[in-house]
Amino acid sequence: MNEGQFRGFYVAVEEPGIAWIRFNEPEKLNGMHAGKKRDLIETLTQAQMDNGIRVVVFTGEGRAFCAGDDLKAYTSTPSKNDTLMPPIHPGHDSPIGTYNGLRHISQALNLAIRRLDKICIAAINGVAIQTGLSLALACDFKIAAETAQMGSATLRFGLLPDEGGHFLLLQHLGLAQTIDFVMRKRIVSATQAMELGLVNEVVPHENLEHRARELARELAHGPQVSMRLMKRSIYAAAELSFEQACEDIASKTAVSDHHPDTREGVRAFQEKRQPQFNDWLD
Repeated sequence: MNEGQFRGFYVAVEEPGIAWIRFNEPEKLNGMHAGKKRDLIETLTQAQMDNGIRVVVFTGEGRAFCAGDDLKAYTSTPSKNDTLMPPIHPGHDSPIGTYNGLRHISQALNLAIRRLDKICIAAINGVAIQTGLSLALACDFKIAAETAQMGSATLRFGLLPDEGGHFLLLQHLGLAQTIDFVMRKRIVSATQAMELGLVNEVVPHENLEHRARELARELAHGPQVSMRLMKRSIYAAAELSFEQACEDIASKTAVSDHHPDTREGVRAFQEKRQPQFNDWLD
């Protein structure tokens, strides 16, 4: 996949196949805009299609992970620079423009994260609000620095969590807590987010990237095919009946049971050693 600077973020790949996507507009609190979202979608598509990429990590520079949408960017003229994609109208200039902008840009980004077979980690370095919160919740693992703050808070502006944030909050919090969280425009600390179930763990700010890298390497050394199929099955099971979920995982097991990684896992167990997965990637 392509490395380097894109609209509002930088991509770097570390061994063994860990892609770091670093939001680097700290002066704008890493706010989102249409061009940035499109480049992120294209980057995630490249990550999906590149077998060398095993894990994707999102993080930010400065005091914000992502403080929501950069509202000024939606009223300015797009400019062409060194990006993956050419300029595009951000939408939101009319009812149909808002509908198109949400479906094809804002919602498409969180869908791209959820559709990615590779494991995604959000290393939440600071403020994660609205779009930033939804992006983090779309990831599979969420690690927050002690200094992080998280919230939806869209109703402070009379707006809705229109990028799919309501669905993601409902999956993490349940119905009653989601109503409370959204309607009361709550912004919580990292510790409170942990208590609510929004993040997997909280670490000192200075340890955040070390912990994210440690987790990414652990996951990157796991059996990639089975892990990708498992990810798909877990998210599917959240929305399927029990019978449908059983059917879904049976079809995926028909692939994983006959994969070289599974044969290696069985041999390693019999030989009482650690398995060496992913030879197929070499």
